[in-house]
Amino acid sequence: MKKRTLEMVLQQIRPLTQPKPFLEQYSTPATIAADVLFTAYANNDIKDKIVVDLGCGNGIFAIGASLLGSAMSIGVDADPLAIKEAMVNAATLGTNVEFVLAKIPQFSARADVVIQNPPFGSQRRGADRPFLETAMSIASVVYTMHHAETIDFVMNFVKSSGWEITLQKRYKFVIPHMFEFHKKMKKDFDILLLCIRRSGEGK
Repeated sequence: MKKRTLEMVLQQIRPLTQPKPFLEQYSTPATIAADVLFTAYANNDIKDKIVVDLGCGNGIFAIGASLLGSAMSIGVDADPLAIKEAMVNAATLGTNVEFVLAKIPQFSARADVVIQNPPFGSQRRGADRPFLETAMSIASVVYTMHHAETIDFVMNFVKSSGWEITLQKRYKFVIPHMFEFHKKMKKDFDILLLCIRRSGEGK
């Protein structure tokens, strides 16, 4: 499957009908999700791998990984409605994805790779920290997206934990007007994708 084809398929995934602001449930655009997934695929980090999406929301990363040939795709979220709607999205596209209702720090199933877009921390400072810690505890390779303003902290945490940063990629993440406290019709955020690997797992 080509990246453009994957993007077109992922565009069929419906966003959450009742996103919760305190969980920062902003759907990852299909263009960005397809690029992240193909980046991982090109690094041999999806095909025949167990891939977990922490804070899966509508399931876009878990579904995309399944479309690209993962051995198993698992989406994890603490929101029951998000899990329900992600299951519908996966079924609509004919993908085999397992969804788990769990708080992120409580999820402990082993995986080969985690691909995640955790909360940026605009509503709760440090909201991305439990996602990063859990990802690093269950897998040896993690693709994780973070607000550019907090990336220094993230990178210091990763390096101090004995992990290597093997890739950095910048995206412009556009969030539309979704909640009453949003003052603009849309807002742009600079987001960095990091691929981090436990020492000894580097390419």
